[in-house]
Amino acid sequence: MRLGAGFSLVELMVVLVVIALTMLAAVPAVQERETRKQIEESFALAQVAQQPVAAAWALGQPLPSDNAAAGLPSSSKMVSGLVSSVEVEHGAIHITYGNQSHTVLHGKVLSLRPAVVTGSPVVPIAWVCGYLDAPGGMSVSGANRTTINTYLLPFQCRGKT
Repeated sequence: MRLGAGFSLVELMVVLVVIALTMLAAVPAVQERETRKQIEESFALAQVAQQPVAAAWALGQPLPSDNAAAGLPSSSKMVSGLVSSVEVEHGAIHITYGNQSHTVLHGKVLSLRPAVVTGSPVVPIAWVCGYLDAPGGMSVSGANRTTINTYLLPFQCRGKT
């Protein structure tokens, strides 16, 4: 029996390799979570565009065809730290990511489309995010221009996979 003997160099290296592999497996999950968080933070800016679209529907008017019809600034002026533009197109809201967003989001688009009960402006708009289908009995207006990979979207935007 050796007194004062600690761990051998090989044992320490094995422990370091196990720790490194564990950390490598965790990094993508952390990046995906941060990307989803940034997408969710961008919804605050989208709400600015949702309000005039919902108001037009409630008043029985057609959904705004663009930012000007919605009473909003041009898409290039609707920006934030994560968003490079917000565009209204036939009621749909298209968020383009850029600025300080995660690099995987740069230039990608997320669409929020209004789902309505045709002929019933008293029924509020339900917003359909990303790849989701319209709720039953409702029809969606505007195109889905979402280009973000499904696995990066928040759960409320993923749809059926």
